Amino acid sequence: MILPSLYSEIEGPALKNIVKILSNNKFLNHITIGLDKANKTQFQDAKIFFKDLKVPHSVIWNDGPRMKSLDNQLSEQGLAPKEPGKGKNVWYCMGYILSRDQARSIAIHDCDILTYNKELLARLIYPVANPLFDYEFCKGYYPRLGNNKLNGRVTRLLVTPLLKTFKKVLGHRDYIEFIDVFRYPLAGEFSFRSRLLKELRIPSDWGLEIGILSEMQRNQASNRICQVDISDAYDHKHQELSQADKTKGLSKMSIDISKTLIRKLAAQGDTFTSNTLRTIKATYYRTALDLLEIYNNDAKINGLSLDINEEEIAIELFSNNIITAGQEFLENPNENPLIPNWNRVQNAIPDFKDNFIQAVKDDSTI
Repeated sequence: MILPSLYSEIEGPALKNIVKILSNNKFLNHITIGLDKANKTQFQDAKIFFKDLKVPHSVIWNDGPRMKSLDNQLSEQGLAPKEPGKGKNVWYCMGYILSRDQARSIAIHDCDILTYNKELLARLIYPVANPLFDYEFCKGYYPRLGNNKLNGRVTRLLVTPLLKTFKKVLGHRDYIEFIDVFRYPLAGEFSFRSRLLKELRIPSDWGLEIGILSEMQRNQASNRICQVDISDAYDHKHQELSQADKTKGLSKMSIDISKTLIRKLAAQGDTFTSNTLRTIKATYYRTALDLLEIYNNDAKINGLSLDINEEEIAIELFSNNIITAGQEFLENPNENPLIPNWNRVQNAIPDFKDNFIQAVKDDSTI
């Protein structure tokens, strides 16, 4: 199992409950924890925090000198993730699991789930862990409700209307139909067979979830992919909209996701120009507002609150960020945000896996 964690999440209420529940788990043989944004003292605190886990586990200190040395080694070969973030964290965790070579099925979920319970993980990993099933990949989904509010703004107000927009502007595309099938495409909870790890290429930015789905669409047969309802209620830490700073919060998330979708469509033969982007923006804006009316009615029917003004502010921001994402793609079409797969790393640096395991082991003694 992989837990990608920020040090700040150790100080929050969600991860304490997650660790408590995982401590009683009977079917996991190992948990790999990727720790981001932690200095030496915080790393030591994190090790103490995770000692409560009764399941065997390893903590990867991504900001430690040993991991930075390994990262520099990869950079010299052009193989290192280009920017920090969840994607980079998950990628290194995947590499560590491959290095250990003891996993058959792997689950990943976020560390900020406030409504976590033991059924969530069991439901998530069961389709790929059951030897009688042929599923290679499983995506979790759940209702985005919390504190009597309708949540999930980025999926509702960006991804869903943007996918509908691509259908209107570009026509039928197998890739868009595939992404649109998933009930909650931005869910950070998924599981897969370990043999997929070697060839998986993922983005290092907020396009991680869409990027992984894109890889599944490219590499796996549809009858090897499933999605499962993993929770009746789900709430987590909410990002700020960040209107003033496009490098933070939901603003950056919307740019990264939009760029991931545009880049994937371009790779499959679609042409994007400034005129195309303006058409996409106008169509998206109208589609999002139409969906907002449906969301508002849905909230009222179910006794939930929805702030129309805040929703429209988000739609306006996302519409501008779609243009930003498209312009960044047009200005730098050769940009490759996908991290090289671990097969390539192994071929380029044959002893990297051994060095990786040793680095994590040495860090554990600090």
